Amino acid sequence: MRTRATDLVGIDVPIFAFSHCRDVVAAVTNAGGCGVLGAVAHSPEQLDIDLRWIEEQVRGRPYGVDLLVPEKFVGAETGGLDRDALEALLPAEHKDFLDDLLERYGVPPLPADLAGGRGVGGMRVDPKSMAPLLDVCFEHAPRLVASALGPPPPHFLERAHAAGVPVAALAGTVEHAVRHAEAGADLIVAQGTEAGGHTGLIATMVLVPDVVDAVGPLPVLAAGGIARGRQLAAGMALGADGAWCGSVWLTTEEAETPPFVKDKFLAAGAGDTVRSRSMTGKPARMLRTAWTDEWERTDGPGPLPMPIQPLLIGPAMTRIGRVADKPGTGANELVTYFVGQVVGSMNTVRPTRRVVLDMVEEFIEAVERLSGFLDET
Repeated sequence: MRTRATDLVGIDVPIFAFSHCRDVVAAVTNAGGCGVLGAVAHSPEQLDIDLRWIEEQVRGRPYGVDLLVPEKFVGAETGGLDRDALEALLPAEHKDFLDDLLERYGVPPLPADLAGGRGVGGMRVDPKSMAPLLDVCFEHAPRLVASALGPPPPHFLERAHAAGVPVAALAGTVEHAVRHAEAGADLIVAQGTEAGGHTGLIATMVLVPDVVDAVGPLPVLAAGGIARGRQLAAGMALGADGAWCGSVWLTTEEAETPPFVKDKFLAAGAGDTVRSRSMTGKPARMLRTAWTDEWERTDGPGPLPMPIQPLLIGPAMTRIGRVADKPGTGANELVTYFVGQVVGSMNTVRPTRRVVLDMVEEFIEAVERLSGFLDET
């Protein structure tokens, strides 16, 4: 299968797999696609370890790295704030709300040796904390780097292109896609609202052809609601050069998804997700639980902007995750994680390689079915 996207990075099948799990990344790459490691919560040391491991597993085959490098964030005007400066911005009202929430659900405090737990508070989204990650990234040999929030900043593009590495950028509107293209991105990911994680309001079916028309001849990947071969075929019928998939890997055998989260995914339906700012401060699709409902309360303070919201809730997420699989607390009611509407079809645990092969096989069947509609007479 050859498209502009497969040619750009040198892969056999047009499946780009976003995952925070290095095992999934390596498995997709070894199956012919391009695994992309989500590294926003990595420390520089851990990123170096994971990229070395991936490169040992894939032996020269292409992989990518995804880093959140937004144009706008709290403290952007001064180049980013350090952790102490950000913590000083946490309002007492929000701290009190979170303390009350955890108390009502019976979530115990962390033991002293775990009191520094950061959870999603480990996200790095400003230049001061991102720079070391970029240093590590370009000490290795990714074939693709991605920026998932806004147009890739000039310093990011310049560094990637100087290393001969193409840059992908995610867009939820045509306007954003055009801005990404004008900024210098090499690959546009048109991500519909069905997707997990940060997403806009426009559906994939509508968004993809509009983006293809707006930024061509740049290659475009379809994202959002793609977990099967028929959905891959649909995205490519809309003009895309492949698919960017994330949610489908969360219930694979290799995924590091905690068992209590994976069980929720396996039991969930397509209508059990919601766009919420409660995890990152920006709208992101995740499993609807008591956590997302509590942050939507009209008498609550509402989420804070990125990166203050993840800093606020990081220790709370650690507390919840520590006891979510144990009886006697309401922690399991609060547990959530980013996932798209395809969660409704994620009802079995399979090896990552099998997921890739099943997608390719069903894609071929879908294309053959469509070609059968043509009147050859």
